[in-house]
Amino acid sequence: MSSLNAFRIVRGAAFVACLALPSVVQAQTTMTESEMTEAFSKQKTRGLAIAPVSQGTPEQPDTATEVSLSELPKDEQVNVNIAFDFDSAALRDDQKPKLAALCNAVAAADVQQLRIIGHTDASGSAAYNERLSELRAVEVKRFLVRECGMDETRLEAVGVGERFPYDEDDPRADVNRRVEFQALG
Repeated sequence: MSSLNAFRIVRGAAFVACLALPSVVQAQTTMTESEMTEAFSKQKTRGLAIAPVSQGTPEQPDTATEVSLSELPKDEQVNVNIAFDFDSAALRDDQKPKLAALCNAVAAADVQQLRIIGHTDASGSAAYNERLSELRAVEVKRFLVRECGMDETRLEAVGVGERFPYDEDDPRADVNRRVEFQALG
């Protein structure tokens, strides 16, 4: 493996570690719009503790990045689940009302930056799932821009594939096919 490919793999792993913050919205559908607004507000005021530590020199770029994470209490997490059909990035009609409520909560909490994180179940190859999860996040971003009028530059869409299953006991469970949200500011 070339050093450039190794660097990309490690850099990608470090990026994914940033995405695994507990402030990420977990899959659950019982939160009301006002509960989402309150939780997003708490996330914004707490801030994120991501502290990359460089191990490289100007001559040799970083080959690894350590990331320090701080955990948000459960009552400060926003829990919404945008579910997808198997092997699909198409936004289901039954999921659109959840996104509409999310739009209102983001506006009410004045969230300036929002990370949209796509997930898959463990069916299929890791590479395929990475791409599918990114497509899911991009589809939700497209909806938020088109239907909610959100500024595209305020939204970051990323895919993490099957690496963070909601149901760890059953990595192929339907609940693992989802998109989560994280207030960044």
